[in-house]
Order: sequence, then structure tokens, then C-alpha cells
Amino acid sequence: MRLRDKLVAARIMRVIFLTLLGGVMALTGLGVGAGADRAPDSFQDARQAMVARQLQRRDITDPRVLVAMGTVPRHCFVPESLTSQAYGDHPLPIGGGQTISQPYIVALMTQWAEVAPGDKVLEVGTGSGYQAAVLAELTDQVWSIEILPELARQAAARLKDLGYGRVRVRSGDGYQGWPEAAPFDAILVTAAAPRVPPALTAQLKEGGRLVIPLGPPGGVQNLVRYRKVQGKLVEEASLPVRFVPLVHPPALKAAPFADPPEAPATSPGPGGPPR
Repeated sequence: MRLRDKLVAARIMRVIFLTLLGGVMALTGLGVGAGADRAPDSFQDARQAMVARQLQRRDITDPRVLVAMGTVPRHCFVPESLTSQAYGDHPLPIGGGQTISQPYIVALMTQWAEVAPGDKVLEVGTGSGYQAAVLAELTDQVWSIEILPELARQAAARLKDLGYGRVRVRSGDGYQGWPEAAPFDAILVTAAAPRVPPALTAQLKEGGRLVIPLGPPGGVQNLVRYRKVQGKLVEEASLPVRFVPLVHPPALKAAPFADPPEAPATSPGPGGPPR
């Protein structure tokens, strides 16, 4: 087969795959999120290539997550000078010492969170708002906390402009969670902590999923997926990663961290190392 014929065949297969995903969602009544009716943009091919090459070729198998990742315009969540790199297989700086995570990690955390329509989800570490937008494609109940007031303001405005205005964003101490909105079906923490903050464990529903990177700042950490079983966290999966640290508000930096919950039991789970 000539190269041109191979390229045409590959494009046809991609269109068929995305069509089948849409059909699966319609048949199961899962629906689509806020970005479903957005007009195609000049990055559409790059976004679908990201889904095919970076996600499907690894271990991202949830059809709803794949559709969400292929819908959210990632280039709108990075600085204008970096839009040409928005769909690359790597994180990017967004200012304030923060980053937007590698697409694979965003997809993996979302898949591990097992977000169903109607689930109440808390994100700790809003950053640019990209992870919150992906979550908003899966449920209409997303709360997101950002330690830096300016990043929180920018993310809230960006999410609203892109049609994700139902995402609740506020600036605050992620270690304390969002108690007045609890309990949550899933909690995703997008910055590394030395241990699971007790407040987040308390705000997670029984059977809920907590996805969090644990480990020292600047070093290799472990992205861990827990499930709350009989009031305790049970580890189900882990993956070596590098995240920026989860920061306390300045007034709390010197305060000792609360004792962690009992060491969670472990069980094998899915997940593989990123390239």
C-alpha cells in the first residue's frame, strides 16, 4: 500500500473510532459535556492525534475520558506563546511556578477517578483550569480550589468563556478541601503532598476515589489511587510521577502537618509508567 493510501486509511479509521465512541455514549445515556457543541478549531487534528497516539496507545481505555480529552481545547489553557506545543506529550509552564500536566497524566487521573454523570468531584490545584474542564465533560458538579488567587481568577474566567461556567472555582488552602460542599464521589489532587491530607479523607464518600501524588517536592513522587472502604483508604494503583508541591497559604507554612490516617492497605491495580 502506498504511503498516501495508508494516511487516508488511518484518517478514515480515526473518524470511525470517534463516531463509534459517540454512538456508545448515546446508547448508554452518558451524554456529553459542556464543550460538545463547540465549533471545530484549527487544533482539532492535533487534539485527535494526541488522543490516538498518547492515550489510546497507552492504557487510557475509558471511552468517556477519550472523548473528553478530544473535546477540551487544551491550547486555550496554556500561554499564547506555547499554543503550538499544547498537544505535545509533556507538561508546560503556566506561570506562578505552576504547570499544566502532561495530557496522559490528566487522562490517567481522570480515568482512575471513575467519574460518572452526576458525581460530585473536587479538584485540588486548579492551575489553568484544564483538568477541571475535562472533569466537567463527565459531570456537572465540579469544585476546584487554587492556592494562588490570580490563577484562580484567570481559570474561573477562562472556564466561563469556554462554556464551563458551572465549575465552581475559589482560592484557598487545598489541604482543607471544600468542607461545605462535601462529601465528594471523587477527589483529584494535582500537586504533590507529603501524605494524604486528613481533611480530604474525611470529605470523601464511602466508596469514593482519591487520586493524589505523594512524595517530596522536587523529587520522584507516586501518583496513587485510593478507594474509601469502611472509612479507610485502600490503595489500588500507583505510578511514578513529578508534580509541583501542594502549598499551604503563607500564614500556615510553619504549622505542623496533622498526623496522617492509618497506613492504608494495598491491593494491585491498573496503571503503567508514562514515557
